[in-house]
Amino acid sequence: MADRDLALRAQDLGDVELAMLLSLIAKEHCIIQTEEEALDALEEEVRLIASNVLGLSCSSLHCTRSTTLEDFTHGLLIDESPMQSLSSPRYSNRRASAYNFERSYSGERYQVSQVFIARSIGESAHQVQMQALELLRTKRIFTHTGVYSVPKPFLMIVISSPSSPSLSKHLNDFLFISHFHGIDEGFPNVEESSGWVEDDKASISSVVHKTAPKAASVSPIFSNEDLESLSSLSQATVISVDVKRYLHDVLTFLRFHRAVASGVSPRATRHFDLLVRCLAPLHGLSFATPSIVALAARKIYAHRLTLVTPGNERSMQYGSDEAAIAELLAGLTVSMVIEETLLEVDVPL
Repeated sequence: MADRDLALRAQDLGDVELAMLLSLIAKEHCIIQTEEEALDALEEEVRLIASNVLGLSCSSLHCTRSTTLEDFTHGLLIDESPMQSLSSPRYSNRRASAYNFERSYSGERYQVSQVFIARSIGESAHQVQMQALELLRTKRIFTHTGVYSVPKPFLMIVISSPSSPSLSKHLNDFLFISHFHGIDEGFPNVEESSGWVEDDKASISSVVHKTAPKAASVSPIFSNEDLESLSSLSQATVISVDVKRYLHDVLTFLRFHRAVASGVSPRATRHFDLLVRCLAPLHGLSFATPSIVALAARKIYAHRLTLVTPGNERSMQYGSDEAAIAELLAGLTVSMVIEETLLEVDVPL
């Protein structure tokens, strides 16, 4: 009965809320994209979901080319003090920010926030992205004054627009799922919030925002106990032989698709299986179905697949005409490749 109640609550969630919930169930991290002009609204939507739906503390960092490792660490940490303001001032001066970091974070009252929004991290330097990857791999971060471990649960969300610079290869592959949220789908949590004001879009430096945990008198829709229950249910999900074969057929067809250059990695395969298991309980099922596998494929491979250039398409090794190949690949997108693959693979009855 409790399992059914969790599934019913999940079915009332929006797409961004579901993406965050799935990542927390899987204990992984995600990418959420929207149009450039809606990034401020998406960031605020994620912050409100973290607070109102999940009851988690949240911080965010606007990354630019000038973002430093100190900026990144500063963006992660929040003040545990109950007197901490719900939002911190902007840090437009990097030297002042570094000074405040060393002076303020020397105590033990600071901790890593439970939800960390890394906005446009693809624009930051390679070493900052490697710092983010190291954080996700080791679940801790080193500072000048000590070592901070991530809390449980912990979720890092990369928000960006399709036109943003790509993430580094290893960080991109480490992220669990990706989702595109269109402007026309709206931002319900932002629209229901009475005190939201749009941020200045003209900032050229790293910007840090903090949100403390929500008041204890207001219960979140999903508690930490609910997340653990859903995680346990996902581990108990049954995948039949036929569905397992279908899953492997999908990733095999993707790997050998003539338009795919890379992206079907071992980690992607593990994440594919994990997402299938996590989706089943949210549908009120104890077993996986082919439709769940198809849905998982769209979310796992959308940010991972890279398309081949005409000159590197494999049939060029056997004398194909490059102009003909270029014409064949023209207009092809990653989503089209995934849909084409799902149509080609036989679905078990």
